[in-house]
Amino acid sequence: MAKFRRRTCIILSLFILFIFSLMMGLKMLRPNTAAFGAPFGLDLLPELHQQTNHFRKNFDSQKSDRINSETNTKNLKSVEITMKPSKASELNLEELPPLNYYLHVFYYSWYGNPQFDGKYIHWDHPVLEHWDPRIAKNYPQGRHNPPDDIGSSFYPELGSYSSRDPSVIETHMRQMHSASIGVLALSWYPPDTSDENGEPTDSLVPTILDKAHKYNLKVTFHIEPYSNRDDQNMYKNVKYIIDKYGSHPAFYRYKTKTGKALPMFYVYDSYITTPEKWANLLTTSGSQSIRNSPYDGLFIALLVEEKHKNDILQSGFDGIYTYFATNGFTYGSSHQNWASLKFFCDQHNLIFIPSVGPGYIDTSIRPWNTQNTRNRINGKYYEIALSAALQTHPSLVSITSFNEWHEGTQIEKAVPKRTSNTVYLDYRPHKPGLYLELTHKWSEKYIKERATYTLNH
Repeated sequence: MAKFRRRTCIILSLFILFIFSLMMGLKMLRPNTAAFGAPFGLDLLPELHQQTNHFRKNFDSQKSDRINSETNTKNLKSVEITMKPSKASELNLEELPPLNYYLHVFYYSWYGNPQFDGKYIHWDHPVLEHWDPRIAKNYPQGRHNPPDDIGSSFYPELGSYSSRDPSVIETHMRQMHSASIGVLALSWYPPDTSDENGEPTDSLVPTILDKAHKYNLKVTFHIEPYSNRDDQNMYKNVKYIIDKYGSHPAFYRYKTKTGKALPMFYVYDSYITTPEKWANLLTTSGSQSIRNSPYDGLFIALLVEEKHKNDILQSGFDGIYTYFATNGFTYGSSHQNWASLKFFCDQHNLIFIPSVGPGYIDTSIRPWNTQNTRNRINGKYYEIALSAALQTHPSLVSITSFNEWHEGTQIEKAVPKRTSNTVYLDYRPHKPGLYLELTHKWSEKYIKERATYTLNH
């Protein structure tokens, strides 16, 4: 009897050991997750502080010894791991959801690689120095070295792609369509001009329009603060855009309350130009007035500080947007201020367009800017922002961004990648398409809610 009990105990112990080993093996296959967060500061905006670099191209210097879905680790000795795009992302148009043309996403076509551009563009972004030499000396300098070392905390499923690659553009349009996004707001510089780290991109517009039309998407323009932007050259550039691209079926027009269908132009860093100059362009009595002409449109100003409200009224803008994905970074990007901004816009017949983002991490090119990092919390941060935006009953909602990889605001697919000295962030434990799926979910919710409150109004 004693032998039987001993044998039974041995068998039971071995069985428990086997189950334990199996469970541990399965656990090893599941990625770890972690979270991080930080307070913020208002140090980066042009003319709001002593610093001239355009606030929009950054990466995270937070260092950690753990490898997980929300940590960027430097100097790790390991083999490179890159996931390939899955065939599952190739959908037929008939299988894709209906589009929401009241949902816009900011889109960047400034990326390049040797295959299509002869060199890397933007992926090799320099590490920018802090304007205070005492702080700058504590951080690294130099440029990123693609394809393994890029100016981003995340790594794209498509790799360090070129915005000139037609297959990349098509994949982007397919991803936007799968997210039920109806309009992309294309970052735009006049012909033969670009941002300080890029190359001219206006020549890409025809291809982007064609690919967008294939997926029933519309394209509007996000006019960047090009050199010496003023009322006179803005008139010429708006005329250029409408004359050259306005007849394309993918060119976006918004139907106003009066029944007019007008082009829309987001104007980034609009506060840099004085209200007097904007009024020359945007008021009916202005010396360069575009109003009631074939080139009239809806011009949307970036509201950063509360005091900008009066400047925007004086300038003659048609609406405001908030752009920044960091809740609390500016007055405009703080969710708690959106209700009062919507009330202000309603009072003055302006369009209010809150901008939502999935998170923010930009210290790969500004390693001193950790205070503005916002953890994605596996999608919760994004959903909180979307919920806050919808509560204001907005006419339109904008997403920052589809692919601003420097600031880590992208909803484009990202994958796990590890090199000998970097572990990139990713969306685990979820799939690379997490933020496209969340966008689709909230887009459908927005369509239903908008139909209800528009009808009631």
